[in-house]
Amino acid sequence: MIIREIKAKTILSKSKIMDYTINPYVGCEHACSYCYARFIKRFTKHKEPWGDFVDVKINAPELLRKELEKKGRKKQRGIIWISGLCDCYQPIEKDYEITRRCLKEIAAAKWPCAIQTKSPLVLRDIDLLKNMDAEVCLTITTDNEDVKMIFEAKTPTIDERIEALEKLHKEGIKTRAMLAPLLPFDAKELVKKLKGKVDSIIVDKMNYHYADWLYKKHKLEYALQDKWLGEKKKELIDIFKKERICFEFLF
Repeated sequence: MIIREIKAKTILSKSKIMDYTINPYVGCEHACSYCYARFIKRFTKHKEPWGDFVDVKINAPELLRKELEKKGRKKQRGIIWISGLCDCYQPIEKDYEITRRCLKEIAAAKWPCAIQTKSPLVLRDIDLLKNMDAEVCLTITTDNEDVKMIFEAKTPTIDERIEALEKLHKEGIKTRAMLAPLLPFDAKELVKKLKGKVDSIIVDKMNYHYADWLYKKHKLEYALQDKWLGEKKKELIDIFKKERICFEFLF
């Protein structure tokens, strides 16, 4: 793993997903095979494979404080998405605490935020989150650990993520599971594990082709086909309605 400390010029960016986004890091140790964020290499000029480098934006908290103050004066407040191009709680965050320090700035400025991660490290910051206007979304792509290991071997286990959601939910923090991209899974089993631990669930299909070779290698191409996706969508909708779980599909 190649780690570089860098100083960013800006940290708060406009987002098509929410009002703003911040990315405390460039690159991601999770190295998910399907990750769309690898496209940034075209702009950052990294030569290393995706997952083999992380740039740490060591001045991110200080920059964020200034940019939040400026936006606040102009009455341009909004929801901050953390993060779109990296996992803000990837392993290196344990040492650098850039995300935690950014959360402190967001809390001090009283801005709302939405965290997206695959890591139970987010539990470290419960002390901040339970006093903020914050939502935490854990990405869960399957209930099958063997399938997870094919596509995202370096990520925390599925059970660790679900346990994190449960602990956050018990603390009164708004929680969401993002089932995306949908990998081969057992719908009934996964929803059973999530029930009572989330306020809502959002679902999306695989929208990129970076991992097509893995589907082919492991004879999982069926999970890319409209037929399978349609069947799983219908099955999930039926279960969500039966269990009275709020949900949203993006396909």
